[in-house]
Amino acid sequence: MDLSLTAVRDHAAFLERLRLVPDQPGVYLWKDATGRLLYVGKSKRLRDRMRSYFGSPRSLNGKTRRLVSHIADFEIIVTQSELEALLLEMNVIKQHRPPYNILLKDDKTYPYIKVTVNEEWPRVFATRQVLNDGARYFGPYASAGSVYHALDILNRLFAFRPPYECKDDKFNRHRKLGKPCLYHQMRRCLGPCVLGLVTKETYRQAIDSVCRFLEGKSDQIVRELRAQMEEAAERLEFERAAYLRDRIQAIAKISERQQVLRTVDTDQDVIAFAREDGSAVVQVLFIRGGKLINAEPFTLQGAEDESDEALLSSFLTQFYQNAPTIPPSLLLADHVEEPLIIASWLQQKSGHRVEITVPRRGEKKQLVELAAANARQKLREIREQWLNSEQRAVAALSELRDLLELPALPRRIECYDVSNTQGQQSVASMVVFEHGEPRPAHYRRFKIKTVSGANDVASLREVISRRFRRAAEALGEAQQAAAAVEIEGDSEPSTTETNDADRQALERWADLPDLLLVDGGPAQVAAAQAALHELGFTQIPVVGVAKGPDRNRFDLVRAGCEPLVLARDSKALALVQRIDEEAHRFAIAYHRKLRNQAALRSPLEEIPGIGPKRKRALLKAFGSLDGIRRASVDEIAAVPGMTRKVAEELKSLL
Repeated sequence: MDLSLTAVRDHAAFLERLRLVPDQPGVYLWKDATGRLLYVGKSKRLRDRMRSYFGSPRSLNGKTRRLVSHIADFEIIVTQSELEALLLEMNVIKQHRPPYNILLKDDKTYPYIKVTVNEEWPRVFATRQVLNDGARYFGPYASAGSVYHALDILNRLFAFRPPYECKDDKFNRHRKLGKPCLYHQMRRCLGPCVLGLVTKETYRQAIDSVCRFLEGKSDQIVRELRAQMEEAAERLEFERAAYLRDRIQAIAKISERQQVLRTVDTDQDVIAFAREDGSAVVQVLFIRGGKLINAEPFTLQGAEDESDEALLSSFLTQFYQNAPTIPPSLLLADHVEEPLIIASWLQQKSGHRVEITVPRRGEKKQLVELAAANARQKLREIREQWLNSEQRAVAALSELRDLLELPALPRRIECYDVSNTQGQQSVASMVVFEHGEPRPAHYRRFKIKTVSGANDVASLREVISRRFRRAAEALGEAQQAAAAVEIEGDSEPSTTETNDADRQALERWADLPDLLLVDGGPAQVAAAQAALHELGFTQIPVVGVAKGPDRNRFDLVRAGCEPLVLARDSKALALVQRIDEEAHRFAIAYHRKLRNQAALRSPLEEIPGIGPKRKRALLKAFGSLDGIRRASVDEIAAVPGMTRKVAEELKSLL
């Protein structure tokens, strides 16, 4: 085995550890020199699989060669079976999201539709958490927009409690008033908040219809509604009969759109994909009761140089890991790795047999081709958006490089802004743009600790000192100094832990900007430069963004130079304006949050001797702060838990 292309330091010790790896099922974890997890894999024969990474480089694809070049360490976890190894691999990938694994693009969870059938008056709304709470879940959907559109249609059809406008507090308020809200008059709600408007049985029927519609059983709903319409007509309730007729027509119209292809009356998911230059999109068609009820595209990352079988296998395990329902049949565009193991896992998870097939002819093949065509279309849209965005970003960054005479394109730009109200609740923001696009996961916010009053220049110097002291710590240049400083109020913890999450958080501070923007003029630029020079980061250029009184100008300010006035049609102006306004927005949002928290804090909490219990007792006795002010000392002292001394002090302070 050849370890010359790896980051392994002690080759002999590494080879000896590899020799001791058992030929049993299990999971292996490749790590780099810092201990960061690079890749998680599974195998029924661990030793053989792991040794295969260190054979001839010609036998490896480009992605695997890059992985091998970073390998410095590994861990293994032996399991009892291949199925157990699959489950463990999925959990580790979900928790750590290693950079060399194939991953669903977004690390957030996907949205679902939740029906709270376990409640007295059930609600239907969007959620990103699937809990074992007795509710029913439908999805996942690729975007929140898909869920909101579906909820709007369902609410118009079945008039359940409006998803976002009828939370429990509003429901209980209208119940006390005995009067429904406007949605009842609009026939968008049956009015369960008011006794007598709808029975529990009728409302429960509407909720059951929602669930059946999401299951693709619209034919059953139409039959029941038609029977109800005929009964209403016989009772001469023509208005209700017309209402039911309109609902039947609406459901029938939606069902016609679902009849794209008619298969056997069964539930199945059709999965196909499209890929190009490392990008990959997987399209899922959800067929229930023989009808196409939904189609969602999902983007994958890390698909470069991976086989089609590996791509589909990774998607299936990640997609169905949190899916609330799994149909008995999966139609795939290609075969997957270890289909029997995946089928066994799906059966174990769903409680029923799951058949995985790759159709080659007939209507099922047409469904797969339909999914593939949708995947190709979505991939084209994504690539066109990316290319347009990339071209705009490169043009703006190139112009900015030339204007500021930078040595290269500024890959990473950080921008800082300070916000306060007359020196109160003073905070600062740090926003990050990479390749001209925002990176919200790298944003940070700071509470100003050492500066009193409205001093933006001093506040900015404090924040930049704290940020780059973290960078020095992460880079190993000022570990002792940084460890002694407790940075309270920052987004990241100040201590360095050995676990992966803290290590990755610390590494983010070590990613230095190619350009540092500050909101302000020469004074702010000088303060930022002084903070950087103190910590040895003299190579980072600092530029101020000076705006006019109406924020109608964004001039660039550099130390010892005349301000650069950007042309109105300048691409650099558009980028700088976007970055500066994002920093301003982020700082204002944090400041308002702290200000609102302070406003909600009761003045009683500032009075010595008044703890939570006495505060509750006083408010219970007098109703409000004004009631306490109007009360006499004797009345306050008579409240349980109070003393006359505390009552006198309270009265004098109020």
